[in-house]
Amino acid sequence: MLRFIYVIIMRIFSIMYFVPKMAHYAKHPEKYSEEDCYKLAQGVIRRVRKTARVTTEYYGTENLPQESGYIMFSNHQGKYDALGIMEGHKKPCSVLMDSKRSNMFIAKQFIDLLKGQRIEKNNPRQQIRVLGNIAKEVEEGRNYLIFPEGGYGKKTDNSLAEFKYGCFYCALKAKCPIVPVVVIDSYKAFGVNSLKKVRTKVIYLPAIPYEEFAHLKAPQLSELVKEKIAAEIEKWENEPNALKEKVKIS
Repeated sequence: MLRFIYVIIMRIFSIMYFVPKMAHYAKHPEKYSEEDCYKLAQGVIRRVRKTARVTTEYYGTENLPQESGYIMFSNHQGKYDALGIMEGHKKPCSVLMDSKRSNMFIAKQFIDLLKGQRIEKNNPRQQIRVLGNIAKEVEEGRNYLIFPEGGYGKKTDNSLAEFKYGCFYCALKAKCPIVPVVVIDSYKAFGVNSLKKVRTKVIYLPAIPYEEFAHLKAPQLSELVKEKIAAEIEKWENEPNALKEKVKIS
């Protein structure tokens, strides 16, 4: 929280400039393409990261599908997760976010800019409608980022919480590739009361084509993705130096 407050204070004038700008871009899709909006979002992320004294290493960017229309499923550790993943993901993508959190100041303008989807945790009908919207958009070529754990609580390590399998229905419906994404030490960015420099990692695992999971039901698919993410976290915790290849640092 200390680092988050520090960023707000140090970037107050940037906030006063970029929040209205993000809102303006979001309200005028006839003037600003998805690429324009994503470029603006990445510019905001870059400023936040640098001010927060966070460095992120990216691995496996070559695993991202060349064609658009896929969903990334990532573990969730804190406020920095989506920012870290998106800065390393050069093609436009959007995100599914909890409705309550997504309507807070700055987050609202950011989600509107990305034309993200908001989900109400206690409204099953709304959830079904939103997941259907995501499936339709992915079929039309959009990319999405989803956190199956839902929330992140007060993470103090790289452990995983239970995956909510309902969010995998949209991938089955869209018949699109899935990209498991791993964030490591991301909880340290805004979850530790310190201003010391932080280094996080984002690993894009090989995409899983629809043909490989078409026979699975949502609970089974959820478990498959969770196992892949858990295995990668274990590798990094046990053999960190052996895996540092093809790294891109931001």
